[in-house]
Amino acid sequence: MSALRTERLLNLLIALLNTRYGLRRSELREKVYRDTSSSEVAFGRMFERDKSDLRQFGFEVETVMDQGWGSDDPATTRYRIGKESNRLPDVNLTSAECTVLILAAQLWEQAALGSAAQNAMRKLQAAGGLTEAELPAGVQPRIRPAGQAFEDLVTAMHAQHPVTFRYLAGSTGREELRTVEPWGLGSRFGQWYLVGLDRGRAAKRFFRLSRFTSAVTVREKERYSPPPGFNVRKELDSLPELPVQSAIVDVASGKVLGLRKRATGAPTAGMPVETHDGGWDRLTVPFRDAEVLGEELASYGPNVTVVAPPELVSAVRRRLKAAADFAASSSPAVVFPDNPPAKRPRKRTSEDQLQRMLQLVPFLVHNQGLHISEVASSFGVTRKELEDDLRILICSGLPEGYPDDLLDIQWEDDHVYITQDLDLNRPVRFTVDEACALLTGLEALNGLPELAEGSALESVTVKLMAAAGEEGLKAASIAGPEVGPGNSAHLATIRQAITDGLQLHLKYFSAQRDSMSERDVDPLRLYSLDNTWYFEAYCHSARDLRNFRLDRIETLEPNGRRVTEAAKPADGFPVKLFTPNDDDALVIVELAPQGIGLADDYYAERTAPLPNGGLIAEIRFGSTGWLPMFVAQHGGAVRILAPQGLADAAGEWIDAALARYGG
Repeated sequence: MSALRTERLLNLLIALLNTRYGLRRSELREKVYRDTSSSEVAFGRMFERDKSDLRQFGFEVETVMDQGWGSDDPATTRYRIGKESNRLPDVNLTSAECTVLILAAQLWEQAALGSAAQNAMRKLQAAGGLTEAELPAGVQPRIRPAGQAFEDLVTAMHAQHPVTFRYLAGSTGREELRTVEPWGLGSRFGQWYLVGLDRGRAAKRFFRLSRFTSAVTVREKERYSPPPGFNVRKELDSLPELPVQSAIVDVASGKVLGLRKRATGAPTAGMPVETHDGGWDRLTVPFRDAEVLGEELASYGPNVTVVAPPELVSAVRRRLKAAADFAASSSPAVVFPDNPPAKRPRKRTSEDQLQRMLQLVPFLVHNQGLHISEVASSFGVTRKELEDDLRILICSGLPEGYPDDLLDIQWEDDHVYITQDLDLNRPVRFTVDEACALLTGLEALNGLPELAEGSALESVTVKLMAAAGEEGLKAASIAGPEVGPGNSAHLATIRQAITDGLQLHLKYFSAQRDSMSERDVDPLRLYSLDNTWYFEAYCHSARDLRNFRLDRIETLEPNGRRVTEAAKPADGFPVKLFTPNDDDALVIVELAPQGIGLADDYYAERTAPLPNGGLIAEIRFGSTGWLPMFVAQHGGAVRILAPQGLADAAGEWIDAALARYGG
């Protein structure tokens, strides 16, 4: 969509909103389109495309026929947009309900539905539905979807486009190309699943996203219709949990303490497995999904060798082989654009601009006099982008109207005011993405101890379902994970210490260092990724901020001392799992198409797109010793380009691991 088309659509929308009886196509062609060169047939096609675009933004164009005439006669057919049918109904929320809703919206901060959640909250704010709310002390739950595949599947599902991807079938162990009509995405048993029609088998199938072995390709020229009344949570409720199996693994003596802690018994206790390169211990480790455990075991490189079952051996070897092949392929030229953003941006389109402008007018009506930089920050754009929007808006209005028939917006003193809104003063109804983002987020909060069922969580869900209407029913296509903690006792202890301002003493297992340590910390904030909970704290041993996983804490108790003045949380939301410092090592990595989401996960400072859909990213790492594990774990999705020493170390780590499986 070009900028001229954006402006034309805005003028068409204003014209159709501000007519009582409707406008004929000839009137629209003359006054809005100012079209005199194209044929009637060509203009008709253009008009139908524009009607479709307006429908996409939530405005349904009504057809009104003169009495006694048919709709196939352009001279007697009129068009208009009802002022009420397309608007978001009034939603009045209490302070407690706003608290719950803000938590639900923040769940998607870095996910595919993050921008949709922000758009939905802006609409509620523009409608006057949000009130002052105080978030629970130090609690920030988040959902972490399954990488780039999740992003692409959400986009395809809501646009109703089929997708193709390579998939490792659990029943046969074969890797196959699948073409699927995506009906729903949901989290179950700690895994994300796609439910849809497998065209090759002409039947409904479930696909674990952890078994995708390629990027998702969206077939944008094809469409499909999902089954009526589809509910992904009900579908996943019928899915049996995978049975517990036993893995036999050999582990280098004194290594991989985390895996040893999960071992059930010691079948060779006192009988270490002797090899030519030192002592090894044979462990039995329970697991359900070979792909999930295979990702972890691949990261341990030459310190672990899988003995059985064959499916797990294959899962580990395949990842190591993919990492080795990616490292051995030809390297692209490393060229970053000038003045790059700190975060990999999503490509902005004219559709984004029009959608933003439709939110901007009611936002300004209900927030008169805001500083222009504050408005730009609220919409996540630069000041220049916002001013470009405002310049289009002030030139838009009724066809051939007087000055009073144009949108009137002023910002000469850097404070923005709007005095003429032309019936764009109320936000349009929720889109499917927006309804999904909020309603799925609310559902995911059910297990959070601070939000008891039957209270604000239930009431705000009912209100949003009523406001979302048909789009709210479509939100059943996504089901997020429950974000309740596995160890509520640790969470309660940390929350109380944060409230009371007391230090904590903990015994903690560090997976990167493969060691146990005891620390005194000043607890600052709790947050989660799915149902994995962390807390941010000032560590007195490290003399810096650190993040600790609750499921890796051995013991936890107050030490009786008050927190120190050094205890200050990191700026901004969300809490970063990795906080880069200026003296950290700069590492340049190449990300395959299926791994480009890692650039956001690790807060890349610079990125450059590659022709194959991949990405080059420059990332700061405080500790580089674990990067070979990182490369092996992601099996072919990432490789190190520079410094060369790190790239060589990762290659040697992977080669040594592959040697244990015959090379």
